[in-house]
Amino acid sequence: MEYQQTLKYLYDSLPIFQRIGAAAYKNDLSNTVALCKALNNPHLKFKSVHVAGTNGKGSSSHMIAAILQSAGYKTGLYTSPHLKNFTERIKINGQEIGEKDVIDFVKRMKPTLENIHPSFFEMTVAMAYDYFAAQSVDIAIIEVGLGGRLDSTNVILPEVSLITNISFDHKDLLGDTLPKIASEKAGIIKKGVPVVISENQEEVKDVFIIKARKENSNLYFAAQEWDVRTNKVNDGYDIYKDGKLIQAQLSPQLKGFYQKKNIGGVLAVVDRLRERGYSITDANVKEGIEKVITLTGLKGRWQKLGEHPLIIADTGHNEGGVRELMRQIKAQKFEKLHIVWGMVRDKEISEVLKLLPKDAKYYFCAAKIPRAMDALVLANQAQQHEIQGIVEEDVNKAIQLAKMDAGPNDFIFIGGSTFVVAEIVDL
Repeated sequence: MEYQQTLKYLYDSLPIFQRIGAAAYKNDLSNTVALCKALNNPHLKFKSVHVAGTNGKGSSSHMIAAILQSAGYKTGLYTSPHLKNFTERIKINGQEIGEKDVIDFVKRMKPTLENIHPSFFEMTVAMAYDYFAAQSVDIAIIEVGLGGRLDSTNVILPEVSLITNISFDHKDLLGDTLPKIASEKAGIIKKGVPVVISENQEEVKDVFIIKARKENSNLYFAAQEWDVRTNKVNDGYDIYKDGKLIQAQLSPQLKGFYQKKNIGGVLAVVDRLRERGYSITDANVKEGIEKVITLTGLKGRWQKLGEHPLIIADTGHNEGGVRELMRQIKAQKFEKLHIVWGMVRDKEISEVLKLLPKDAKYYFCAAKIPRAMDALVLANQAQQHEIQGIVEEDVNKAIQLAKMDAGPNDFIFIGGSTFVVAEIVDL
């Protein structure tokens, strides 16, 4: 009960983005700097890898962490938001921070928290840094929350930085063009620190080149080093470097088509870590990618929840992410498609809805957070795109309706929002 009371204190007293949105976002690093100073600057006491991007940063962070774990390093992992439990955000070698550690941190820092008034995210970043330093991790993988330049995580000096896909998301905070968004993500590029770009996107390429040159940082486009080819035999990948086959029939535990884009960036990060003295074998890379869920506990990425009918959940929610998901849905074999769908109000609703298939049966729902779009409002907007469905606000009741309607050879997809996936009882 003391743990639940601690979380209630944090949720009630600190503005939290996942619940209220932009009102919880602070566009400077002053609170994080103040919290770290109060904790004797723990972020300077461990090595790190910093990961930013619109889509793919969570999956990439988990794969890098799994590879380092496989190589024998005591590996911290900070990601957000959590799906089920707050402790998912902070892990060491796949083990979540203990509830007692959360309680002790809040008790110790309560006067400071009430003096600084940080956001929930700023507090969590400070907690992660404090925990990783206290536990003497060899290295920690730190995922950016939002943007990069002004993100609370951006006080570390990493071994290498990784920037994944750039797509439209949080236009109100990051900018309304891809170059503007890329510029915010490029804010994690540090002086003299190598940076890897997962995808070679022509419209934003120069943003990274200019920023890396300004910071005197070596810049690596993963696609120029690694060639990840689909292997039709096992639905996995053959990995080539400089035209030479390095790994045949790699079978990632993360099954989304979009992981193909992430793997190249992960491999390029491993190269940079090797250059800095880390001992990582090809066997470690293979194990980390093929056992990433087992090693890190990642959930919600093209996650299979049932068969007959096939049930898949995925947290992809912005334009770029949904486009990839729809491509993968089209590749599945099924008789009828059922989509359980909910969104948050501050997304580009129309741009996402126009990507959805019109021949599916929809079940519109809403996560139990203030940011969630009312299911009826969402259904009405969907009608403007010739998408028809029924309304059931409760996520799990909507899933049950889909199960009742679906035949054994049908396909049920659950998504539209991280927070919809988070409420799935069977996840």
